[in-house]
Amino acid sequence: MTQLDLTGSTALVTGSTQGIGEAIVIGLARAGARVAVNGRTPATVTAAVEHVRATVPGADVVPVVADAASDDGAQHIKDALENVDILVNNLGIFGARPALEITDDEWRHYFEVNVLAAVRLTRMYLPGMIDRGFGRVQYIASDSAVVTPVEMIHYGMTKTALLAVSRGFAKQASGSGVTVNCVLAGPTHTKGVEEFVYQLVDAGLPWDEAQRAFMREHRPQSLLERLIEPEEIANMVVYLSSPLASATTGGALRVDGGYIDSITP
Repeated sequence: MTQLDLTGSTALVTGSTQGIGEAIVIGLARAGARVAVNGRTPATVTAAVEHVRATVPGADVVPVVADAASDDGAQHIKDALENVDILVNNLGIFGARPALEITDDEWRHYFEVNVLAAVRLTRMYLPGMIDRGFGRVQYIASDSAVVTPVEMIHYGMTKTALLAVSRGFAKQASGSGVTVNCVLAGPTHTKGVEEFVYQLVDAGLPWDEAQRAFMREHRPQSLLERLIEPEEIANMVVYLSSPLASATTGGALRVDGGYIDSITP
């Protein structure tokens, strides 16, 4: 058995029917964890569960249909999964919007989905982890937490907030055997990001050209000079979920392709 063997652990990944969330589910399942796939509709959750099981034969996957951003949805998740050992707060929304046109309702909505949903689930599951002396809580943040994008500052604000949330809960879990961390994901290749890219570059360009144009014009700081694949984000999450990361807590770990122009974090 390797130290990356998560057999016996139960994990919850919110917003995990596609993109980075689904890649994280697959990574955790490959490491042997029992993993809950979460989404708002039965159709999307069922499709994701089937894809995970086809990708990882024998995977122990639990479908949990609920809106993780609502009080009722969070309670439904807790009722379906009384305890989890690994909580990955991946749920998030994003979109381009001129800064001065972002309404109060939009500010509130982004905060409720991207921040409060994660805080609520952390409050639900962290006490049990502390009592058991083991647990992993992670927040999927973004390079936008540090490099605020002018085209979506409401999104950037929520990711900056997650850095504070993560650090604070890490202090709450101090000395308990539970670790709490943020993962700073860089520009990542997902279906949603493809749509976002085409909002900012010529919609008539083939994808490879559109991606290069987007990175050149809107993300020139990237040292990879390409979008990151979801599996590359998942690799960090699986590591942080494992015993190998027992001394890593209260951190903001970068999987950003060198996009953030600083030496630390």
